[in-house]
Amino acid sequence: MPENSTEVTAAGIARLAGVGRAAVSNWRRRHADFPKPVGGTETSPAFALPEVEQWLRDQGKLAEIPLRERVWQQLAGHPAGAVPALVHTGCALLLVRDRPTAWLEITAVSDARMAKVLHLALNSLLAARFGPATGDADGSAGGGGTGYERAVHTPTAEELLPSVPLLRAAAELAAETGARQAFEFLLGRQLAANPRQFTLTPPGLAELMAALVRTGDRPARTVLDPATGTGALLRAVSSPTALYAQDADPDLAALSALRLALHSDTDGSNPIALAVRTGDTLRADAFPRLTVDAVLCHPPFNERNWGHDELAYDPRWEYGLPARTESELAWVQHALAHLREGGTAVLLMPPAAASRRSGRRIRADLLRRGALRAVVALPAGAAPPYGIPLHLWVLRKPGAGVRPSPELLLVDTAEPAEPPTAPASAPASGGRDRLDWQAVRSAVLDAWEPFDGRTRSEPDIPAEAAGQERPGVSRVVPVIELLDDDVDLAPARHLPSPAAAGGPGELTRVRDRLTETLRLTATLTPPPADVSGPAHWPLTTVGELARAGALHLRTGGTGTGTGAGAAPVPVLTEHDVLGSTTPSGTLPTAPAGSEGPPEEPVLVEPGDVVVPVLGGGSVARVIDEATAGAALGRNLQLLRPDPAAVDPWFLAGFLRGTANNRQASSYASTATRLDARRLQLPRLPLAEQQRYGERFRALAAFEDALRLTGRLGGQLVQGMYDGLTDGTVTPE
Repeated sequence: MPENSTEVTAAGIARLAGVGRAAVSNWRRRHADFPKPVGGTETSPAFALPEVEQWLRDQGKLAEIPLRERVWQQLAGHPAGAVPALVHTGCALLLVRDRPTAWLEITAVSDARMAKVLHLALNSLLAARFGPATGDADGSAGGGGTGYERAVHTPTAEELLPSVPLLRAAAELAAETGARQAFEFLLGRQLAANPRQFTLTPPGLAELMAALVRTGDRPARTVLDPATGTGALLRAVSSPTALYAQDADPDLAALSALRLALHSDTDGSNPIALAVRTGDTLRADAFPRLTVDAVLCHPPFNERNWGHDELAYDPRWEYGLPARTESELAWVQHALAHLREGGTAVLLMPPAAASRRSGRRIRADLLRRGALRAVVALPAGAAPPYGIPLHLWVLRKPGAGVRPSPELLLVDTAEPAEPPTAPASAPASGGRDRLDWQAVRSAVLDAWEPFDGRTRSEPDIPAEAAGQERPGVSRVVPVIELLDDDVDLAPARHLPSPAAAGGPGELTRVRDRLTETLRLTATLTPPPADVSGPAHWPLTTVGELARAGALHLRTGGTGTGTGAGAAPVPVLTEHDVLGSTTPSGTLPTAPAGSEGPPEEPVLVEPGDVVVPVLGGGSVARVIDEATAGAALGRNLQLLRPDPAAVDPWFLAGFLRGTANNRQASSYASTATRLDARRLQLPRLPLAEQQRYGERFRALAAFEDALRLTGRLGGQLVQGMYDGLTDGTVTPE
C-alpha cells in the first residue's frame, strides 16, 4: 500500500457499496481476504481505500466508485485531516478556474515535482486574490494600523505532496461540475459529517438578512461579516463590489475565503474585491478604519470571555460599555462602528438580548439616537439553537445627513406551535423541517420595505396613516413608548393581538358553523349497536396479502425536493394523519453536494391506507382525492390495496382495532413501533368487505365531525374570552 494512501471507515465502505454498515461487518467476519485495518481504533477501524476498492471489485460488489465519492473519501481520509485537505482542494480549484492553462502544465509532471511547482503557482495566485500573507489591517490599500494575517496561507510543497492524488481527482470533478460546484459539494459533505463542530446559518435566513440591507432596488455594494463562519451570509449578497470578512477560527476563515472566491465572478471588468482575515474580531479588529454600506453578522451567543476588561475604553462602545454577559451588544456596536452614515447592519440575536436588564441602557441609547430600526422575531427552528425563536436586529448608522426616525418596527413571524386546524390532542410537529422560509421572508419584507422607504423619505408621517400595522404580525412603535425601566424590545410584548377570532363578525360565523356542525354530528351518530358474540373469522395478515400481491407496502420519509422551478410537493406528515388535517410538510432539500437527480418521493393515491408506525395508537387514514399527490412523510407506512381484492375502508377499519394494534406492536425500546405486516384481517368476500367498509367510512365521517366541533368550539370560546377582555365584545 502506498505510504500516504487514503483511509476509509466502515461507514465509508458501506456508502461506496450502497449497503448498510451491518453488511460491512458481515463481510469482515465471513471473508478471510477482506482488507485488514491500517489505522483507526478497535471499535472504529480504518482501511486503505485502494485495497477496499479492489476487494469490492473482485467480489462483484462495485463496478466503479463514482468520482464524487472517490474525491470525498480521499478528502475524508487525508493523513493531515479533512479540513486541511479541503483548504488544499479549494486552492487547487481556484487555480483550475482562474488559470486553467497553468493547471494543465502543472499536472503533466510527477507527484513530487507537481507539489513543488504547485506551491509556487498557488503563492502567486493567492497573493493576487487575497493580498500579501501579512500586512496592515485596513479597509483600503496601504495605510498603517495593526497587522493582520491573510486567511488562506500558501501550503508548502511538503504539505501539498500527500494531497496531490486528491487534487488531481478534484480537478476531474471540476471538469464535470465546475470548480465552484465541486468545492460546494465537498464543503457540504464536511459540514454534514461534523454538524456539532460548526454553527451554520441556513440559506433561507442568509437570503433574508441579505435582502434587509438593500435600499429599495439598490443592493449594498460593500459588505462586512465580522464573524463569517463558512461565509454563508456574504455568499447571499447580490451584486457586491467588495466583501470583507473575519473569523477567529483559522480553518473557518480559510474555507470562507475560498468559498467566496470561487463564488465570485472574476471574469468581468470589475471583479469583486475580497478580504478575509483571521483573528478575534472584538479584541483584534482586522479592519479598524473600514466603513461599508452594510454589515451582516451571525455572532457567537452568550460569550463571557469576549474582552470586557481589556476593551473597557474601546472607542467602539459609543452607546455604552456592554456588560460581561452582553457580548451580543458588543457585536452590535462593532457593526455600527464599521457602517458609513446611513449604512445598514443586520445581526442575528438571541431573544434574551432584547429584554435582559443588564443591557437596557444600551438598548435605550440605540433607540434614542435612531440606530436601532427594527426587531424581528423569527420562528423556532430558523437557525441553531433550533429550539429558540431567535431575533433579527436591523440597525442604521446615525449621522449628520441621516434624519433619525422616532419609531421602531417590531415584527413577529413566529408560527404557533400547532396549526389552528390541528386538534389539541395531536402532537406538535413544528421546527426547521416545516419552516416556510418564503412565508417568513414575505412577512418580514412586507413590513420592513414600506417602513424603510417611509422613514427615509417622509419620516414625519405617522405609521397609522401609512397603514403599517398588522395585528399580531407587525407594528411601528414610537420610541417614547419603549423607554421605560425595562426597555423590553421583544416584539410579542408590544404587538396588538389579532382581533378576537377575526372580530365580532367572524365570531358570528364561527358560531353559525359550529351550530351546523353540531347538527351534522347528531346525524352521523352511529345507531345502537346489535350485541352478539365474538366472530371467529379465518384471519390473514398484511404481510401475507403483500406476498400474494393483494396490496403493496411502501415506507415514507425518502425523497428530496425537486429541482429549481418545479412545483413544490406537499408532504403528508404523521401529525396530519393523527389529526386528519391536510398535508402540511415540505420535502427536505437535497444535501449540499448530493449526487445525481433528486430522490423520488412516495406519492399517495386515492384508496391508499396510511398508518403511523410510532406511538402505539390505532390510527389509519384512507387517502381521498383532495390529499392524493402528496408525498408520504417520515414514520408513516402506506398500504396500497388491489381494489379487486381488498376494500380500502374495510382494510383501514380493521387496522384500527385496539387488540390488532397491540399484537402487531413492538415494545422493545422507549417508543412503541408498529409492524404493519403483522396486522390481521378477516378473510371475507369483497362484497362483505364493502359492507363493513361503508360502516367504517361512516364512523370516520362522525369522527371528523367531532374533531371539527371541538376545534370550532375552542375557537369560539377563546374568541369570546378575547373579545370580552379587549372590549370588542360587550356582555349582554
